[in-house]
Amino acid sequence: MPGGGRCPDCGSAGLVEDSHYSQSQLVCSDCGCVVTEGALTTTFSDEGNLREVTYSRSTGENEQISRSEQRGLRRVRDLCRVLQLPSTFEDTAVAYYQQAYRHSGIRAARLQKKEVLVGCCVLITCRQHNWPVTMGTICTLLYADLDMFSGTYMQIVKLLGLDVPSLCLVDLVKTYCSSFRLFEASPSVPAKYVEDKDKMLSRTLQLVELASETWLVTGRHPLPVVTATAFLAWQSLQPADRLTCSLARFCKLANVDLPYPAASRLQELLAVLLRMAGQLAWLQVLKLDRRSVVKHIGDLLQHRHMLVRMAFRDGTADVDEKELQGLGQVQGLGKGEVEGSSSDLPKGKRPPSPALLLPPCMLKPPKRIRPILPVSTVTGDENISDSEIEQYLRTPQEVRDFQRAQAASRLPHVPNPP
Repeated sequence: MPGGGRCPDCGSAGLVEDSHYSQSQLVCSDCGCVVTEGALTTTFSDEGNLREVTYSRSTGENEQISRSEQRGLRRVRDLCRVLQLPSTFEDTAVAYYQQAYRHSGIRAARLQKKEVLVGCCVLITCRQHNWPVTMGTICTLLYADLDMFSGTYMQIVKLLGLDVPSLCLVDLVKTYCSSFRLFEASPSVPAKYVEDKDKMLSRTLQLVELASETWLVTGRHPLPVVTATAFLAWQSLQPADRLTCSLARFCKLANVDLPYPAASRLQELLAVLLRMAGQLAWLQVLKLDRRSVVKHIGDLLQHRHMLVRMAFRDGTADVDEKELQGLGQVQGLGKGEVEGSSSDLPKGKRPPSPALLLPPCMLKPPKRIRPILPVSTVTGDENISDSEIEQYLRTPQEVRDFQRAQAASRLPHVPNPP
C-alpha cells in the first residue's frame, strides 16, 4: 500500500483493497479490520495516512448546502478547536447548527445573527457536557454583542426544545480565576500583588458560597459576582499592601474585563460582611467600615454559618452551644462570658438586631412610575353615531321606533300642495 500504512487494531502491514458495493475499501488481511469503512472517495495522501474522507468534504453534501450554511459549519468547527473541545462536542455543535438553520427565521436572519448562532450552538453543547465555558468568553472570541448573544441563545434553546443545565458556579470560579495573571511575577504585576493560586481560589469559593447563602447570586449574572468575590479574596490575603488597589485596577492587573454590575455586587457583599462583623464583640470595638472589614474576612468566613444566622433573621434554628463555644475561643472569652456577652455590652456596643434575609430586589424594590392617564372632559354636546345609539336601545318598541325614524329619514322630501 502507498505510504506503508498499518492496521490500527493489530498493527499488521498487510492491507489490501476490497470492493464493496462499488466502493474501494482497505481491509487488513490478518484480522479483517476495515480501515476505510464509509469513505466515499479517497486520495493518495488520505490512503497513505489511513484517513477517511468525510461526507462533509464530498461534493454530494456541498451541492445541497448553501454557502452561508457551509461558512457557519466551518465557523462552528473552528470555534470548537480554538476552545480545545473534544471531537464529540464538535459533532454535537454541528448537529445543533444544522437543526437551527432549517428554520426559516434563522435561515433568513442577518449575517450578524448567524455569526452569533455559531457561538450559541457551541455554548449549548458545553453546558450539556458541564464544560466550564462562559458566555462572555465566546462573545469575546466572536466579537459579538452580549445582549444579542443572550437573546439568540434563549431563542435557539426554545426553538430546538433543548434541556440545557445551568453552569456549575464552582467550575466557573475555577475556570475564571485560573485565567488571572496574578500568580506569577511579571513587569506588569508588582511582587506585592502576586498571590498563590490555590489560596486565592479557596477563599474565592468561600466568598461565593457566602454570596449564594445571602441571596446575592440568585437571579444575577454570575460573572460580576465572581469578579467581586475574587477581588475581596485577593485583598484579604495581604490587606496591608492591597487595600489601596481599586476593583478596576485589579481587573487590569489580572487582564480581565470589568463587568458593569461588579461594583454593585462588591458593595452588597461588603454590607453582608459588616452585618456579620457586628456579631463579634472584639470587632465591634474597632468600628469597622467597608474598607477595614476586609482585614478580618478570614475570621468571618471561618464561622460564616453561625454569623449569618446571628446577623440575619431567616427562620433558621438558634445557634447551638458548640458554635458559641467556638466563637468564644476566637474572642478569647469563657463559657459564662459568651452566654452573657451580648446583654452585658454597653448600649452603643451591642450587636445590631438581626435583619431580614431577603433578596436585594425585595429589600430595595425599583420604583414604579405611575402612568399618567389623559383627563377626558365630557360636556354632553358630543356627536353620537347611529351605532352608538343602538347600544342604548333596551325594549323592542324602542328598536321599532328607531328603525321607523331611520326609514322616514331616507324618504324623498315631497312639498305640500298649494
